[in-house]
Amino acid sequence: MFIIWSCGTSEEKETPKVKPKPKPNIHFGYNFDNFKVIRDTIKSGESFGEILDRHHVFYPTINKIAATVKEEFDVRRVRAGKPYTILASKDSLERAQVFIYKHDKINATILDFKDSIITAERFAKPIKTLEKEVTGVVYNNFSEAMDSLGVRPGMTYTVADIYAWTLDFYRLQRGDSFKIIYEEKFIDDSTFAGYGNVKQMVFNHKGRNLYAFRYIADSIRNIPDYFDDEGDLLRRQFLKSPIKFQYRISSRYNLRRKIAYYGNRVRPHRGTDFAARVGTPIIATASGTVSESARRGGNGNYVKIKHNNTYSTQYLHMKRRKVSRGDYVKQGDVIGWVGMTGNTSGPHVCYRFWKYGRQVDPLREKLPPAKPLPQEIKEKYLKFIAPLKYRLDYGRMEVDEPDNLKEKIALK
Repeated sequence: MFIIWSCGTSEEKETPKVKPKPKPNIHFGYNFDNFKVIRDTIKSGESFGEILDRHHVFYPTINKIAATVKEEFDVRRVRAGKPYTILASKDSLERAQVFIYKHDKINATILDFKDSIITAERFAKPIKTLEKEVTGVVYNNFSEAMDSLGVRPGMTYTVADIYAWTLDFYRLQRGDSFKIIYEEKFIDDSTFAGYGNVKQMVFNHKGRNLYAFRYIADSIRNIPDYFDDEGDLLRRQFLKSPIKFQYRISSRYNLRRKIAYYGNRVRPHRGTDFAARVGTPIIATASGTVSESARRGGNGNYVKIKHNNTYSTQYLHMKRRKVSRGDYVKQGDVIGWVGMTGNTSGPHVCYRFWKYGRQVDPLREKLPPAKPLPQEIKEKYLKFIAPLKYRLDYGRMEVDEPDNLKEKIALK
C-alpha cells in the first residue's frame, strides 16, 4: 500500500479590508456633501436680494422669503463684511436653497427656502468653556502687563470695569501684582471665541489685597455682581473717572492754581482734568438725568448731569456730545468724546462735581457706597468665597522680573 502525501503550495486568500465610510460633512445641521457650497462675504452696498438673484433665485421668491422671515430676520439689515454661506443645488441650475448669515463666530441665522415652506432659525455652534488663570506684576502699566501674558485687550477692559469704583489704574505702582481666574470660550475645540466670566481675582496695590468675587446675591433678578472679601459691593454710586482706561490727571481741583492760558494769574480751578486722546469716549460717572447739553464760552461742548438732590457732575471741552437735555443716562454710558473746544491748551475732559450746589473735589469726597448685603445673604456669601479666596491667596503672587524688564528699569 502506498500513501501519497500532497504538499500543496496554494496561498491563503486574505480577507479584503472594508474601507470605512467617510463621515458626512455636517455643518449647521446640513450635509454639505449634498449641495454646491458657496462661501463669501457681503460687499459694501450689496443687498440680500442681489446676492440671491446672483444665485438664480427670482425676485418674486426673494420678496416672499423677506416677508415670511421678517420677524426672525430683517434682510434689509445685512451688514457689509459679514460672512455668509449659500447651499445651492448640484444640478445645472445651481440655484440657492439655503442662506446662512453669520452674525459672529458662534451665532448664525439660517434661511431655508429649498421647499415650499420657508423657515428662519437661529443657530449657535457648541461652545467649550475652559477656566484660565493668570498671575502678573505691573512694571509700567496694567495694559502692558496683561499684554505680556498673552491676554487680549477685551479682558484688560473687563478687569478695569470691575475695579472702576475702587482702583485708579492710572495710579498703579510698579510691583503691584494681580491674579485673575476667568473663562475662555472655544468653538471646534481650538478656535478662540471670546472671554466668559471673570470668576474671582485679587489686585495687590500698595501692599493691600483688593478682592473681587462674582456672586449672584439676588436670586430673583439673577443678576451677578462683584463683591470684596468682606461682602461689600465693589460698585459704588460714582465711578472714579469719566474716562474708562487710558488717561492721566493733568490738573487737579485747586482753588489757587495759576493758569497759563490766562497769563499765569491765579484763577480757581474747580475741576479735575483727565487728559486723553481726542475722540476718547467720556462716560457718565453715575446714573442721572442730563440737565444741560450745550456749547458755551470757555466750557466748549459740555454736558451736565443731575444725579439726585445732592450730587451733579459736569463734563467740559468735548469734541462732540452724544446726549441731549432731558435724557436719562446710566452709569458708564458714553455721553460724548474728548476734544479741545472752549478754553483749553490740550485734549482733555474737565470733570466738575457738585454737592448741595457747591463745587467740590471729587477725589477727596467720601462718596456713598452701595447698600450692603443682608446678614443672611452675607453669611452664605462668605461661605461661598472661602475656597475661592484660599485659591487666590495660596502661594502668594511672587513673579520674577524678566531680565529685559530689569534692564529697562535700570535705564530709567
